[in-house]
Amino acid sequence: MVGILLITHGTLGESLIHCASHVMGGRPPYVMQIGVTPQEDPELILPQAIKLLRTLDQGDGVLVFSDIYGATPCNIASRLLAPGKIEGVAGVNLPMLIRALTYRTEPLHTVVDKALSGGAQGVMQIPFSQLRNAASANRNR
Repeated sequence: MVGILLITHGTLGESLIHCASHVMGGRPPYVMQIGVTPQEDPELILPQAIKLLRTLDQGDGVLVFSDIYGATPCNIASRLLAPGKIEGVAGVNLPMLIRALTYRTEPLHTVVDKALSGGAQGVMQIPFSQLRNAASANRNR
């Protein structure tokens, strides 16, 4: 089973895990997060992240998610990567995380591909025809 580590700004990672737990009916095992605050030194977070990776890696590798490419959490994540063993994806969102959790018994490269496709396919405009426009209905009263 592929382990998953989220390294994000503030409480975003824990919030995403909480939402994924709701969708999946319970907190998935081998999923952890590190929330980075402006006051923290990234050099002090790195050893914590390495320790979590050791806990999360059950032999199938770890997928590390960050929120914004090029920001501090992503920069920390980039220092952890080892091709085929520890892979990273920036721009984490809930559909991406759910897809990764769903396919995490597959090889790591497949989990990465599924996470990327889940993130891309999970962002879409909601078709108007499928909505009952409550805002318009309230104006007509």
